[in-house]
Amino acid sequence: MRAIHCVRLALFVCLPQLATAQSRAAAVDTTTRTVDRVFDAFRGTDRPGCALGVSRNGRVIYEQGYGMSNLETITPIRPASIFHVASVSKQFTTMSIMLLARDHALSIDDNIRKYLPEIPDYGTPITIRHLMTHTSGLRDQWDLLNLARGRFEENRITEADVMDIVPRQKALNFTPGAEYLYSNTGFTLLGVIVKRVSGKSLRDFAAERIFKPIGMANTHFHDDYTMLVPGRTSAYAVGANGWRVSIPNFDTYGATSLFTTVGDLLRWEANFDGFTVGDRATLEQMQTQAQLTNGDTIPYGFGLVMSRYRGVREVSHTGSDAGYRAYVGRYPDQGIAIAIACNAATANTTTLAHGVADVYLGSALAAVDATPMPQPVPLSRAALERRIGSYLQPTTLQVLELSLQGGQLILGRTAGPALIPLAENRFRVTDQPVELLFGGGEHARMERRVLTGGRAVPFEWHQPLAGTAGALAGYVGEYYSEELDARYRLTATDSTLLFRTGTSEPTEGRPVFADSFLSSGGVTFQFSRSGTRVTGFEVTTGRTRRVKFVRVAPTR
Repeated sequence: MRAIHCVRLALFVCLPQLATAQSRAAAVDTTTRTVDRVFDAFRGTDRPGCALGVSRNGRVIYEQGYGMSNLETITPIRPASIFHVASVSKQFTTMSIMLLARDHALSIDDNIRKYLPEIPDYGTPITIRHLMTHTSGLRDQWDLLNLARGRFEENRITEADVMDIVPRQKALNFTPGAEYLYSNTGFTLLGVIVKRVSGKSLRDFAAERIFKPIGMANTHFHDDYTMLVPGRTSAYAVGANGWRVSIPNFDTYGATSLFTTVGDLLRWEANFDGFTVGDRATLEQMQTQAQLTNGDTIPYGFGLVMSRYRGVREVSHTGSDAGYRAYVGRYPDQGIAIAIACNAATANTTTLAHGVADVYLGSALAAVDATPMPQPVPLSRAALERRIGSYLQPTTLQVLELSLQGGQLILGRTAGPALIPLAENRFRVTDQPVELLFGGGEHARMERRVLTGGRAVPFEWHQPLAGTAGALAGYVGEYYSEELDARYRLTATDSTLLFRTGTSEPTEGRPVFADSFLSSGGVTFQFSRSGTRVTGFEVTTGRTRRVKFVRVAPTR
């Protein structure tokens, strides 16, 4: 009788505990199903996908794979799959530098020419700190190599290629410390500094001083394009006939080329609280926003971006190379870390990460801003026509074109977002936190303002031009750039110029205003003259400004 009573008592005690455990399991199941829905577009055997890892206070709470690691072998992605994570690499390069600084082997405020004497003296010192914060002014290596070769994917790129073209540059984009402009060049140079100071390659140094102590057993800097890596994913981009292979083909590293897993990235994120590698001061310094010489603060620290997502602090970095996309970030006040690695060029890993953060951060997040777009103020056609034209940013040489389509002002030549008139001199870009403000009078100077912060950026109006065969004939010829060691051959169609080097397909440039041409990729070509004769041009991309070409006699 007493035994039966004890059994009943045990059941009475255990049933509530069982119910609580079941409730918790159901909540976890609901959470993971909600997270999985974030990756619905990447689930299936006919597409590439992503690996996801989530941790709370350093402990992994969810890992999952979606889609295929290899579409030819129908191999699924798993949490242990290895990905190239592109610019996520940069924080490991800066940590290597910081460890050398802790060893008193260098100072982050050293002039880089102390270790890289082949870099020209540009009059103002470039420091290691400048390299780590994208404030060096150095032209971007990828843009330089692309301009030199005329094509990119087909050619293998090595560290030697970068170290050949960078010292050729006779000018910087800007005075060191004056601006923030993303430059991969700085991080390749940091890798070279690690090698010259430590006597070890960045690959070996990081393996010994970072990856091994943290337990990142499946991580390495990939310095040999031909090296076999078991468990590596392939990568893909969308082509005319569906998915096509899109894998980086370079051996240069420091700016990129980290191979890793989402689990290893979560171990790295835990180090920001555990200090297995580095100390509190070092890791806090990496997460401190850099300051420009004018006193402005930028969102970048040492290989990390500091931002806010729906009111919550976020410390993160993304990566994008060929078909690979990656994100790793922490929400330090909530103890949540998220790592995402994808092998599909269509993946927006920031959007995916924020979708996951919505699930795990919940009530900590501010409400989504549902403020509707402002109502337009009616303006006459004449008032709109006064804003039509080409606008040049005199420092960056970015060109914005404003056109009138169907009675509406748009940002673009033939297509683009509509501009909502808020006043005769003030327009809001549809679905963007951006406004354009105009000075008084016709063809006035314009300012582009981002409503989320930052200084207004001025643009100057220029009379737009249309190309004709006769007008373009004067540009036809051959031009040489000593900075790129590249020769361009220019020919003309009825309305555009064709820029060709080597065996590449030509880049088409259409005239936007006097002696200035713009490609569909946003590259600008600005020609110079002596009298009426065209003598050369400067080419500017998003990360490389004013690379010079001079007109030469054609080769025979």
